[in-house]
Amino acid sequence: MNESTLQTALSNPQNLGEMPDADAVGTVGSPDCGDMVRMWLKYKDQDGRKVIDKASFQSFGCQTAIAVASLATELIRGKTKEEALQMSAAELSAPLGPLPPMKIHCGQMVEGALKAALEAESGVASPALSTSPSQPLGPTLVDSLNAAGKTAGKIKIVLES
Repeated sequence: MNESTLQTALSNPQNLGEMPDADAVGTVGSPDCGDMVRMWLKYKDQDGRKVIDKASFQSFGCQTAIAVASLATELIRGKTKEEALQMSAAELSAPLGPLPPMKIHCGQMVEGALKAALEAESGVASPALSTSPSQPLGPTLVDSLNAAGKTAGKIKIVLES
């Protein structure tokens, strides 16, 4: 792993925080290990194509998840939904170099949050993430963690290859 890129991403994470006017939001995590990533997307029309204009994230978890999410929000800017859906966890974390085996799940979590947001935008979202003009995009990341801790159910990390 490229320690200098990791330190840069951690000392100055890009696009950190909620995006109130987002077009889509996706969340992936595991209350068992405490890691969770939520990603917000905002689109714009560019040369007749709908592309990702802005992305932001929140993360509860290790530093690697924060670094990958920060880099991913920059990498997907200007991409169409279809282009972003094709990006793998390895591509999203590539600027950090190869991740140690115990940190690969960080890239997979960011990929899962991105894909969840992209699917939410296309209407495949879970009811908890559906929106209406008078309703916010969904619960905050803290709300999701609190709810997960009060129920017997689990939030599942979606691993896609």
